[in-house]
Amino acid sequence: MSRKRRADAESTSLSFLDVVVCGFGAVILLLVLTKIFEPVRLEESHEQLEGLIARYQEELNDILGETDVVQRERLMTAESVETDEVQIAQLQEELVRIRAAVLASSDDASISSELAGRLAQAKQRLTEEMQRLLANYRPDPDDYVVGGIPVDSEYIIFIIDTSGSMQRYAWDRVRQQIRETLEVYPQVKGIQVMNDMGEYMFKSYRNEWIPDTAGRREAINDAMSNWDAFSNSSPREGILEAIETFYDPEKKISLYVYSDDFSSGSIDAVVREVDRRNSAGADGTRRVRIHAVAFPVYYEVANGELLSSARFAILMRELCQRNGGTFVALPSLRG
Repeated sequence: MSRKRRADAESTSLSFLDVVVCGFGAVILLLVLTKIFEPVRLEESHEQLEGLIARYQEELNDILGETDVVQRERLMTAESVETDEVQIAQLQEELVRIRAAVLASSDDASISSELAGRLAQAKQRLTEEMQRLLANYRPDPDDYVVGGIPVDSEYIIFIIDTSGSMQRYAWDRVRQQIRETLEVYPQVKGIQVMNDMGEYMFKSYRNEWIPDTAGRREAINDAMSNWDAFSNSSPREGILEAIETFYDPEKKISLYVYSDDFSSGSIDAVVREVDRRNSAGADGTRRVRIHAVAFPVYYEVANGELLSSARFAILMRELCQRNGGTFVALPSLRG
């Protein structure tokens, strides 16, 4: 029995060793096979990376090429814009010279042709007191108009655009225009000065007439030197304030609107609003006469939007025509 058991144990031990050896051999075989095929996979990966790099390089070259084209186009566009700006500046200068010449010739012609008729009209409308005040006054015939504007009123209101463009470029001309207007009126019953927003130059005379004296006229001229009231470049507010505050059916009142542009707002809306406030009386005449003087700031300086100047001219020509006044466009900022 002992011999048989020993034989079985030896058989079992040999079988276990065979299994172990076979397993170990299989592992070694797998390692060998792995080492054999690994370089192949690495080579394939390397080729894929090279292809990807080549594709990216090609795309980069395409992008760089497109960038060069865009850069060249940008430079060409910049040069074209610079050339166009120079041409525009030259054309604007030429436009300013032509407009000034046309305005000067047309204004002179229209004033000369209408002078006699307007002078007769002004004389017919003089009140008894104005006739008395003018009894000993013998001006030249041209003095009965201010740039074609009849001067038959007993009360005058100046509505002045105090915007930056007016103060910077036209203020001396505005002061000159005010002096010339006051000189034509030897004596009136009252004066008032406000800006286009309806703000009074002299707040102590708010809603009141400033007495017409030599001292007050000089004070108005002096106050113009440092009057910097806010302005929105629209005469609407000043005109309505003057009409609503100072209208009197027993008084002959004229407004003088001085400005260079009408930058925003509806022209039709302003005309309709003034029509409602400055309605005509039984005799067909309006409550307050409206005159306007346009200052050619943008035409001479040529650094702004010319359309706003044209809008002011259109607005005030319509208001003057509807309200018994005259519109005058000055040909130059120089007196």
